[in-house]
Amino acid sequence: MLTDREIWKPGTMVYPVPAVIVTCGNAEKSNLITIAWTGTICTDPALLYISVRPERHSYDIIREAMEFTVNLTTEQMARAVDWCGVRSGRDFDKWEQTGLTPKPGVKVACPYIDESPLSIECRVREIMHLGSHDMIIGEVLDVLAKSELIDKTTGAFDLGAAGLINYSHGHYYSQGAEIGRFGWSVRKKG
Repeated sequence: MLTDREIWKPGTMVYPVPAVIVTCGNAEKSNLITIAWTGTICTDPALLYISVRPERHSYDIIREAMEFTVNLTTEQMARAVDWCGVRSGRDFDKWEQTGLTPKPGVKVACPYIDESPLSIECRVREIMHLGSHDMIIGEVLDVLAKSELIDKTTGAFDLGAAGLINYSHGHYYSQGAEIGRFGWSVRKKG
């Protein structure tokens, strides 16, 4: 018998998740779509996934071009993140409506978002039909990070300074402060 737990809503998933904007298309015609179901699935080769409903406008653009860019988002981008998630590119020019700035892709035809602290260019490797969403697996071709967010000594991306946001059950949240580094729980004091 559960004493300190409650049986919660069926379908509740792992939260929080990153709130990213995926760009797709090309220099002449591109679109933005907010995605919360995304993440790394392999490091060698570098692969990530996004899950997209097939009826979304960006789905056909990605399937046709077979490439996309995942753009991490910040507190300053939060309004645009939400807007791109509730409006369709069939009806609006999302670049114009949000004021976000497209920059030419480096290894893909679709633009990345200049305001994003980190953009990950991908080529579609596989599309898995799962149910309400299709999981699109992307092979990472390039990672574009704002230079001021890269520690010159370690080469690490400064998550704290980036001001990234997360999504959980219909709400957006800023990320918290660092509480430790990998292996800190077993490191010898000294």
